Amino acid sequence: MRRQSVFRLVPDASEKGLTYMQKTIFTSGTLLLFVAAALSQSGSSFRQNTLSCDDATGIFCTEVYQSIGYHGAYTGHDEPSVLFYSDVAGSGNTMVYLLQLPKDPPKLPKQDGTGGTFNFQLHPAFWFGMAMCDDQSAPNPGGSSVGPNILCTPDSDLNIFDGTDSTAADYIGKHPGTAFMEMQFYPPGWFVSCDTTDRWCSALNIDSLSQNQNTGAGNNSACGGAIEYVNFAFITKSGVPTGPPGPLFQNNKTFTPNKDTLFYNPGDVLRIVLRDTAHGLKITITDLTTGEIGSMTASAANGFAEILYDPSGTNCNRATHNIPYDFHPMYTTSSEHTRVPWAAHSYNIAFSDEIGHFEYCNGVKREGGPCTQDGVHDLDNGLPAGAEDDFGCFAAAFARVFGLVPIGGCLSTDFDFDGVPYQLVWPGTFTDTTMDGQFHAGPVLFTSPLFTNSSTGARQNFERVAFEADLPRIESNTNPPCQRHVSNPADPSPGSGCVNPPTGANFYPFYSTRGGDECTWQLGGANIPGTNNTFGGSSTSEFGALLELAYPAATPPGSVTVRFNNFRQVLSDNPCPSSATISTP
Repeated sequence: MRRQSVFRLVPDASEKGLTYMQKTIFTSGTLLLFVAAALSQSGSSFRQNTLSCDDATGIFCTEVYQSIGYHGAYTGHDEPSVLFYSDVAGSGNTMVYLLQLPKDPPKLPKQDGTGGTFNFQLHPAFWFGMAMCDDQSAPNPGGSSVGPNILCTPDSDLNIFDGTDSTAADYIGKHPGTAFMEMQFYPPGWFVSCDTTDRWCSALNIDSLSQNQNTGAGNNSACGGAIEYVNFAFITKSGVPTGPPGPLFQNNKTFTPNKDTLFYNPGDVLRIVLRDTAHGLKITITDLTTGEIGSMTASAANGFAEILYDPSGTNCNRATHNIPYDFHPMYTTSSEHTRVPWAAHSYNIAFSDEIGHFEYCNGVKREGGPCTQDGVHDLDNGLPAGAEDDFGCFAAAFARVFGLVPIGGCLSTDFDFDGVPYQLVWPGTFTDTTMDGQFHAGPVLFTSPLFTNSSTGARQNFERVAFEADLPRIESNTNPPCQRHVSNPADPSPGSGCVNPPTGANFYPFYSTRGGDECTWQLGGANIPGTNNTFGGSSTSEFGALLELAYPAATPPGSVTVRFNNFRQVLSDNPCPSSATISTP
């Protein structure tokens, strides 16, 4: 019988945080994280000085409700997620998770797809999310015909505006400006990594949309137009960013880890604490395996900033358009009503994987460019003969130069769902568990968050959870395409062609649980050892039915557009409450 290691959080009199005890014990160099983005950026001078969220380089960005600010180009991020709901104050702005970083399998990947599957092929990142204040971000920066821009009150449900009637006080177009925070973790081994050996790293990302949804107007062209911009900072041991996080000041140091960066080994167990401070959200990560600690505060003092929304302007001068800013959580609770009005997803507090960003490629015209010789699995679904859907591609020889796993592949969005993450290569997809462990990475393991009740000061669980996948948002290029527009505009048959798993996929991962009192979430297939609940045993049963969401619309003024952007199933309880422990293999 296989034994489990369990990490337990227990009160520590020396601090108001948590420490751990392990009940059972069994026995580089750095890269510019966004080297792929740097090699495939557009010619815009603005985008060369900031992290761009277009399809070629924006694989780490929050998914927008429609393709916007990218010259009409397709964008998409496949994000299967677990959402956490509570109506108790404190659930929207304080929480603590336990996380075990997955290990890669013993078998190395092979160009023909017969080898192992590493974490960087499944997900360039996974993350914990939270809605944030940003008065220069959508939906109504600068004000519009629906009313003035209502400034965000941090940590407050006064920010909930989700009605569809523009004459009502809670009209969604009047919602205070919103950003979305993603506390991201990056796997080692390839061009999505920040280490050439086998170490993971992490970064605090805050995404904002520089557009007024009520008018359709983006920022001025010198500021990039209707762009999604990102504040970015690695978690460091000193709490000081490696380079400027603010979008108008970012440089190579921003995206290059250094000796102060907090690195983790595969299999390490981390405690992740998120809490608001007087000067912005602070994230503290303790590696419970090594004892190392790192942090980052989203503060003006650390260089976090907004971009002034100035649609009629002619420049994006740093002196006038960089607004130093303390980013605070938007809400005090987390429910179906706590949303980011410009995001495809419906959530506030959530864990999400980022998948659909690796396809094998056997030849490239230039590094970071399109694939010229398709790799295994590539079907080019729905495209004319000879057409190509793979971009942001790198050759195996080029990867070898950096000391990375020497395989060729592509990083852009896999809109025909035939890449590695849509095959039976996830943990738990083989019934033979020995073979599964040899060829497949281990699962990411994490607990439900505990939050601090604002009234009592006690830590408690979220009462409910939901499963959500934004597949309808990104199925526009399947054959047949997803008709996701319900109204304003309306497709001929809304919902038709919106399917889970997506057309082209041989598999779509889903969440399951392990452990008893130490209940722990995991992602993959149904056969992960120790699994006790698969929620129906497929992505179809788990993620549920199509979800209608309303967003502010510019035409006609004061209206909404209604979309099917997600599948979502809300459970009536929390089937995996945290007991401040994590169950690990």
